Amino acid sequence: MSARIEPAIPPFGEAISRPLDRLMKGQPPLRLFTTLARDPRLFQKFFAGGLLDKGNLNIRQREIVIHRTTALCRSEYEWGVHVAAFSRLGRLTPAQVQATVTGSANEACWSAEEQVLLRLCDSLHEHSDIDETLWIELRKHFDEEAVMELLMLAGFYRTVSYLTNGLRLPLEEAAARFPA
Repeated sequence: MSARIEPAIPPFGEAISRPLDRLMKGQPPLRLFTTLARDPRLFQKFFAGGLLDKGNLNIRQREIVIHRTTALCRSEYEWGVHVAAFSRLGRLTPAQVQATVTGSANEACWSAEEQVLLRLCDSLHEHSDIDETLWIELRKHFDEEAVMELLMLAGFYRTVSYLTNGLRLPLEEAAARFPA
């Protein structure tokens, strides 16, 4: 599969190279980032919307939401990048990584809190909403600021999925692949 829009070619201006260097830490930039670098305004807006910093969620919670959201959106590109880069940091087992794609929210490999995260992703994907029962469950585990961050995180990675799927970005070599 070839991309619908070719990436920008380095060297990049400082407004693009600085955030890329900070995020990629010496690794070559991802195709998504170099494609967005074609338009510095879009690139900066994208990077301003990211939620990979220390916030109201720990890395495990964050990655469960990102993995599940991108899997539901069938964005193998973004799911694979996050599996390769963050699964180990989030202490996700191979069975849990696979369950983000093929399992239900009720899989035995998840804690009660994690099952609520997965149900949140499923509900947002299917209904773009949270029913009262799920809201009450969320609030048992997360404060209001964390719930807002969860909503923003799922929404941001749905947008990322639209980009990676709509642009037909080729999968990154080092990224994981969806389980069969």
